[in-house]
Amino acid sequence: MKTEEEILNGKGVKPTANRMLVLRALLRMERPSSLSELEDELPDMDKSSIFRTLNLFREHHVTHEVDDGTAIRYEVCHGEKECSITDMHTHFHCEICHETTCLHDIQVPIVQLPEGYETQSINYMIKGICPRCAGKNN
Repeated sequence: MKTEEEILNGKGVKPTANRMLVLRALLRMERPSSLSELEDELPDMDKSSIFRTLNLFREHHVTHEVDDGTAIRYEVCHGEKECSITDMHTHFHCEICHETTCLHDIQVPIVQLPEGYETQSINYMIKGICPRCAGKNN
């Protein structure tokens, strides 16, 4: 597994202390994370620094955005230079605990677009109740 510094250098991003902290937090959380979740994870870093870092990461394909209908979440891309097709997997948003989870084994269906259209990203979100919350109701 690559280090935070190797990931950032590979994407053409200078590995500053703040950038490495944000990337480390995203990798540690192991699921798409919102700005407010990152703020909780990085209490010593101000919101604007985290937000600027996330924008830079998105521009350089370090992360991509996942919109679960309640928040924009950020997830680390695994492609060498850009987000790969494997980064475009299915996500599940629990309507009880509001956690968004990656379902890596369920690939997003590829849709044939009309001529002239080009896919840049895919956001495939399933909403329902996660196993942990479903177990609380039994």
